[in-house]
Amino acid sequence: MILHLDMDAFFAQVEQMDRPELRGRPVIIGGLGARGVVSTASYEARAFGVHSAMPMTTARRLCPRGVFLPGSYGRYGELSRRIMDCLGDFSPLVEPASIDEAYVDATGLERLFGPLPEMIAAVKARVAEVTGGLTCSVGAAPVKFLAKICSEVNKPDGVFILMPEDVDAFLCALAVDKIPGVGDRMGESLRGYGIDTIAQARRYPQSFYATRWGKWGLAFYERLYGRGSDAVTPEHVMKSESRECTFDADTLDRAQLVRALMSHAERVGASLRRQGVRGRVVTLKVKYADFRLVTRSLTMDVATDVTQTIFEKGCELLDRLAPAFPVRLIGLGVSGIGQRAVQMLLPGTEGRDGRDPAREEKRRRLDGALDALRGKFGREVVQRGLLFRPGKRKAVPGEDGRRDVDSEREGERRAAPFGE
Repeated sequence: MILHLDMDAFFAQVEQMDRPELRGRPVIIGGLGARGVVSTASYEARAFGVHSAMPMTTARRLCPRGVFLPGSYGRYGELSRRIMDCLGDFSPLVEPASIDEAYVDATGLERLFGPLPEMIAAVKARVAEVTGGLTCSVGAAPVKFLAKICSEVNKPDGVFILMPEDVDAFLCALAVDKIPGVGDRMGESLRGYGIDTIAQARRYPQSFYATRWGKWGLAFYERLYGRGSDAVTPEHVMKSESRECTFDADTLDRAQLVRALMSHAERVGASLRRQGVRGRVVTLKVKYADFRLVTRSLTMDVATDVTQTIFEKGCELLDRLAPAFPVRLIGLGVSGIGQRAVQMLLPGTEGRDGRDPAREEKRRRLDGALDALRGKFGREVVQRGLLFRPGKRKAVPGEDGRRDVDSEREGERRAAPFGE
């Protein structure tokens, strides 16, 4: 049996826990600018129709008395790590799916923790203990995608166990858009064929889905009959790390673009260091006011996790691009992680990318000191001069309107390489 643990309105619940005056009030987390989107909403806000990925302007119209917050992502990350660590006390096979959800292989653990309902109760109690009282919902099923569906059945703070003998009846009554991976477009297309439920979808042969949706159509057909992966994989190979933001107003102001790049470099560099990895390829992403999207990349001789180096390479790419039209969105990423080893440079020498090993090491020590301070006192305790804005909590214009797609579902899941 596979468990899928899903925190309840995670970001909003954390804010309500940390600030008791917000309990019982509609709390909405996301970008606060004109182009911001909702990351997550408390259940009080959901009663007004607010949901993740909704434009913030719509959320304000639906819930004018809501409490709108930019989010404390460092705090969310800290609690997420506690949750994942405590799940490891129950099973060696824990697969984080995002910042607020994970799969746990519970097969054969009855001898250690008792029957499945007792184990799930123990898991929920342990999560509440390590987080200071946060609730989660848990689904259990023979395969992963069914466990994910089951975790939604009795939200919030609920449990739903689907035994193997009940899978067929459970699926037949289910709407097709409940299957993970079925988006609005596919759902609309299926309804065009008169398919609303899985029972109706089973009337069509495998070839019907393969012809229209290719490999995903074949996977979708398998899921119609409850067939899917039951492999819980504890480790994932990290391919890239990136951040991006959408500005409140389109801009050609290079200073504003550079400040955004520094903010992104800080987040990307910190994430790389936290995970103990480095990358060789830096990629700049720019979306213009007319929604044209361009990317530019460069490859360094030696992999890095240094904030200043990532920032400088991002600025170099920006200068090469020399945007001639107003910019709507700018992003910065690092990839080439886990590639084959490269020759390290000797002290006093510079690579083709112009980096001096001694200077790089000084920068790495500075990053380590900043990481330690922020880990102890919070992200705002110290800022680089380029980002400092007296009296402002947010350092980068446009960051309040970021569309990092840091939704409750996506959270701070590692972004895919640009262009994928």
